[in-house]
Amino acid sequence: MTLASSNMRTEQATASEASRWGQLVFGIICMVMIANLQYGWTLFVNPIDQKYHWGAPAIQVAFSIFIATETWLVPVEGWFVDRYGPRVVAAFGGVLVAIAWALNSVASSLPMLYLAATISGIGAGAVYGTCVGNALKWFPDRRGLAAGLTAAGFGAGAAATVIPIREVILGYGFESAFLWFGIGQGLIVLLFSQFLKAPLPGQLPAAPPRVTQTKHDYAPQDVVRSPIFWVLYVMFVMVSASGLMATAQIAPIAKDFKLADQEVTILFITASALSAALVIDNILNGLARPFFGWVSDHLGRENTMAGVFVLGALAYWGLGVSGGNPYMFILTAGFVFFTWGEIFSLFPSTCTDSFGSKYATTNAGLLYTAKGTSAWVVPLASVLKDYSGSWHGVFVVATVMNLLVAAAALFVLKPMRKRALERQ
Repeated sequence: MTLASSNMRTEQATASEASRWGQLVFGIICMVMIANLQYGWTLFVNPIDQKYHWGAPAIQVAFSIFIATETWLVPVEGWFVDRYGPRVVAAFGGVLVAIAWALNSVASSLPMLYLAATISGIGAGAVYGTCVGNALKWFPDRRGLAAGLTAAGFGAGAAATVIPIREVILGYGFESAFLWFGIGQGLIVLLFSQFLKAPLPGQLPAAPPRVTQTKHDYAPQDVVRSPIFWVLYVMFVMVSASGLMATAQIAPIAKDFKLADQEVTILFITASALSAALVIDNILNGLARPFFGWVSDHLGRENTMAGVFVLGALAYWGLGVSGGNPYMFILTAGFVFFTWGEIFSLFPSTCTDSFGSKYATTNAGLLYTAKGTSAWVVPLASVLKDYSGSWHGVFVVATVMNLLVAAAALFVLKPMRKRALERQ
């Protein structure tokens, strides 16, 4: 009888392991399909302005609205996921993604563009919050890696499509690009969302001893009263703001550096500096998430944060100093994305380590709203650039913010988390 029970437990562990990785793959596919909503946006800014002459700052307000609605509603969407499961919420997001970009294709006024951005953000947030939360729950033993791989789908997912989107814009107009890619992306999310499910009790392995995690599950109302949460929140806002500036403005930056259409040859492939940078940026942005998530599983969350944000400060400084050269522009912009994308694995992993996995989707969603808060800095970057006449001041601000967050990780967050776990 004991042997039979042991065999049953072994079979269950094997099945749950296969199920865990299957859930991760389904979530990554859904994340890939919403990546263009953020990382492809920069391709549409100049064509929209050329047609309607609304001005880049006014058009970039739509990007800020997208980020705000994508992030600030994730706690609500996370509550539905924690209560009803991931399938229905992700499917809802896929439908909204298709509607939003279809609306973008016919938007002839700023209010219509802002409405589409609102719908787009709600849909993307539903998918993003669902898939990251599901990964955090399924992998307590590899939380940084799992969250990083899932977030990588969002960070690198646009790499394969930015050039096709740009070609469609050049050949058929940005309206066709919005319509065709929007409907296609939404349908794929709707399909793969049907395979998502939450883990059952007893299916998951315990976290290894090297990973410091709370023994308690904190409800959202307790999390928002924790000083640790608000330190994480402020850190997230500061480092996210600089990265979102680069994400939204990389095409205008290349244009101002007179590099957008300058041809470069990399590994025997010739392309414009902007196209090459966009592909490499998205790949490195995606790679950063699982790589630094994996590093943090071994070296600790705060130690990893400190190191990578110092590197991020150097990346912004390098882009400002040497970005006028096409090859240095590609290199330093890629370095910026590589040292920014990991926040979407490090912060949710740290949040779940600190507050437990039972309410992981909702709690990580609460922290993710920091991205929405930081989005309002993006139009200010354009204002600062227009006022000063160059991007130098923007890069200096981004450099300083990254250095401050690196220091906060080591000297504020790390001692606070240690004391909290010792009290438990």
